[in-house]
Amino acid sequence: MPKILIQFAHPTLSKSSVQKTMESYCRAVKGVTFNDLYENYPDLYIDVKKEQQLLLQHDIIVLQHPFYWYSSPPIMKQWLDLVLEYNWAYGPEGNRLAGKKIFNALSCGGSKEAYKDTGYNRFPVNEYLLPFNQTAHLCKMEYLPPFVIHETYSMKQQTIDDHGKQYASILKAFVNNEIQQEHYQHIEYLNELHLLSALNS
Repeated sequence: MPKILIQFAHPTLSKSSVQKTMESYCRAVKGVTFNDLYENYPDLYIDVKKEQQLLLQHDIIVLQHPFYWYSSPPIMKQWLDLVLEYNWAYGPEGNRLAGKKIFNALSCGGSKEAYKDTGYNRFPVNEYLLPFNQTAHLCKMEYLPPFVIHETYSMKQQTIDDHGKQYASILKAFVNNEIQQEHYQHIEYLNELHLLSALNS
């Protein structure tokens, strides 16, 4: 059974009902390891060898974070810069992560309509995530569509809980090998996987 590593980054988690709810639901999924970067590294000194070992022990990597300024909180970028070393994660001899899956799980204040060519933010979320996509490609990993929760600023707790349950059900389906490439290769967000019968049972 695949093991999932959630690399979590939120510098002000106490202010985020959405991310706290996502954390609560995903921690309850068997086969999921939750790695809170700000909690583990309050001094921002990342233990590279420890983080590399965690990556080797898991099959699916989830980068869970708020969508800050069209990207991630700074520790996530620092983690990528330090942990994905040349000739370890990429380069002529960098094959340690080859074949693993990776995707972003985001909380986003703007609406989905705002992330269109004609919207306020001008580009789809997936275009802002291209650096993560290319990083995965360079490391010979498979980059999956993101899981995105939009309009978080105006969301009621019941709706937040519904999203948390959906997120957990998708993680559980990955752990149980119920999701295959053909299920997500033509969708925009992993949220759309709720249409699968395997996630509705």
